[in-house]
Amino acid sequence: MESISRISSLMEAARELTLDAAQATRGSRTSSRLLDRNQMRKLLDSRNDRDVLEGLRRVVAMMYRNQKTLPFFSSVVKNVASPNIEIKKLVYIYLIHHAEQEPDLALLSINTIQKSLSDTNPQVRALALKTMSGIRVPVISQIVSLAIKKGVADMSPVVRKAAALAIPKCYRLDPSQAPQLTDYLSTLIGDKQYFVAGAAVAAFMEMCPERIDLIHKHYRSLVRKIVDMDEWSQLAMLRLMSFYARKCFPRPKSGASKSKATESTSADDFYSESRTEETDAGVTIDPDLRLFLNAVRPLLQSRNSGVVVAVTRCYVEIGTAEYVKLAVGPLVALMRGAQDIQQLALYNIVSVCLMRPRDFVKYASHFLVRSTDSAPVWELKLEVLTIIFPHSPLHIKSLILKELEHFSQGTNKALVQEAVRAIGRCAQSDATTSPRCLKLLLSQITSLDGTLAAESLTVIRHLIQQNPDSHVGTVVRLAKNLDSATDPHARATIIWLVGEFSGLGGQDNIAPDVLRILLKDFAHESEVAKRQIVLLGAKVYLHHINRRTEAEKAKAAEDDPPQALEIHPIERLWDYLMLLIRYDTSYDLRDRARMYRSLLSVPQLATLMLLAPKPAPQAPSPSESRKGFPLGSSTLVLEGGGGLHGLSGYEPLPDWVAPGREPDSRLREQEDGQYSRYDNDRGPAPAGQALDEAVRAAPSKSNGIAEGLGTKTLDDWLAEGDDDGESGETEEESEEETDEEEEEESDEEEEDDEEEEESDDDGEEDNLVKA
Repeated sequence: MESISRISSLMEAARELTLDAAQATRGSRTSSRLLDRNQMRKLLDSRNDRDVLEGLRRVVAMMYRNQKTLPFFSSVVKNVASPNIEIKKLVYIYLIHHAEQEPDLALLSINTIQKSLSDTNPQVRALALKTMSGIRVPVISQIVSLAIKKGVADMSPVVRKAAALAIPKCYRLDPSQAPQLTDYLSTLIGDKQYFVAGAAVAAFMEMCPERIDLIHKHYRSLVRKIVDMDEWSQLAMLRLMSFYARKCFPRPKSGASKSKATESTSADDFYSESRTEETDAGVTIDPDLRLFLNAVRPLLQSRNSGVVVAVTRCYVEIGTAEYVKLAVGPLVALMRGAQDIQQLALYNIVSVCLMRPRDFVKYASHFLVRSTDSAPVWELKLEVLTIIFPHSPLHIKSLILKELEHFSQGTNKALVQEAVRAIGRCAQSDATTSPRCLKLLLSQITSLDGTLAAESLTVIRHLIQQNPDSHVGTVVRLAKNLDSATDPHARATIIWLVGEFSGLGGQDNIAPDVLRILLKDFAHESEVAKRQIVLLGAKVYLHHINRRTEAEKAKAAEDDPPQALEIHPIERLWDYLMLLIRYDTSYDLRDRARMYRSLLSVPQLATLMLLAPKPAPQAPSPSESRKGFPLGSSTLVLEGGGGLHGLSGYEPLPDWVAPGREPDSRLREQEDGQYSRYDNDRGPAPAGQALDEAVRAAPSKSNGIAEGLGTKTLDDWLAEGDDDGESGETEEESEEETDEEEEEESDEEEEDDEEEEESDDDGEEDNLVKA
């Protein structure tokens, strides 16, 4: 009978496996076929786990397709007591999603979930704790708190991690539970398992980031665990340590450097601290801060780009220049990723490059524009090239200018404009290359592309304003090209430059002749060009008035009688210009003309307003407005789109603690018995070595059980096991032998006593004889 039952159970198991395999082969074809409500409930109410699992899969699929699954709530929730862990997972997912809509029915399942907290499987316990904290019903906040308390003391680290992740959920559910939850959090932060401590740190940053006092005694252990944590925990840890360093450590102070930094690095010193300590010999850094900065150094090789950016942010905000230099290479390496990763990496690269441009010079070839780059990517690449341009050697400067020249002659108008602007920024930042940049731009003004010509002339105007006296010939050359310039903005720029130089050379200036030529075709000019023609006419006429006034004063000083002067051609040009504007359709031009006419009636005031020296315009980097925002933040990417104080939820990094007000470093001393496998003086020990140490440390017991455990080897224990069979046969013999040995020993002791007595008597007799 036993064999028959065993065969039937094997056949049933084989049948289940066959059905599961057949269902897996059908795949999505069967699951995609919709069933009516009665068929779904039949599956959910079935006694077969396979049918229930199929029904739950269909319900969850419907739930994520935004289909109505609330009518199945009672049928789904009653399966919460199933021993099948796959069914439990799907029921918990459904329960978390719909608990707010059906709080009364969800509360009915709390007792069953509480029972799962005592399950022998740690995964079931962790899943139950996660589900209970995910049910957003305020009534059960006390129950969730008790479940977290139980999870904190659990033997399994999986459950403790689930308890750490449940703490912020419980806090959001009921903020009045904060004191108890803070105590649980303090315990979990000091957990020896790195993934439990990482989850606790993430919960700490969400719940009570201002409670820095909870971190003091766990600081060094957390720092040494950071390399083992998962990426999300590492991000939370790096953010926490940035705040902690600003509030608890003195700011690194630079002093007289005692040793020079070496440029070459090797793979051997990557994980060592020797090179960083040598290069930072002239900087005073707190030992605990240096411990953190060295501990996160391996994270620069992380496969997660967010971790690399976060480490760079720590080095920028709380580190020294040498640590920032270490992060430049890994930061540039992020540009090998996808387009979106490249763009976000470039935002952070530009922010670091504005602070330390020399460190990026050797990576200039990585910022050359490719044909596959998107618009935001090549904009940021050109910006990096212009930032490092003045700090680069001659061959890299030549490479950058050739790159910009190539793209300034392309077909992409946006790229052409950005390339020309980049050339202008290069010329402004390095005066030695300004003539070459100007020559390059002047070759573009005759281009048929009006956009290129206009942008080139705008940049040329900025360069001329920086040193006007040395660019008189450039203005004359631009005036000669006025007829070939067709773009309205390009013509307006040339006319403005001619007006700025209209006072040089006196009557030999070309400005009146340029004005005469422009008035011939004034009616067909664009609105922008007409405004500059009016301004040019006002400046030319004002210079004429000032020269005439000086001439009259000179003649009055010589006492010459005044002579009737003929109307000067410039006055006729001015009157003709006013006549043309009077009949123009633009009311703006007519208003400007009346304003200039009234202003010129007072030459001194007109001179102050029209001929005042103008400051040379500066073309800063487009990312100058991003300065001050931390790396990796949304505010940095959006260029302060939320205003001066960043986006909603943006929290700036606190200032460094005042000197002398730092917490005592003894608060960060670890308790006895706590160590990490990253301690320098104590590394990870094998399991056998740990057992031997535990045996040696154990006190010896009087019954002899623990005596000699540390001295016996495995061969000794095996030899004793082989002798167990023979020991039973020779037990009586051994007892007799021991009795005989005891008798012999007792006889020997008696003989020794007699000999001692005889020796004593002999000694007494000797003494008497001597006496």
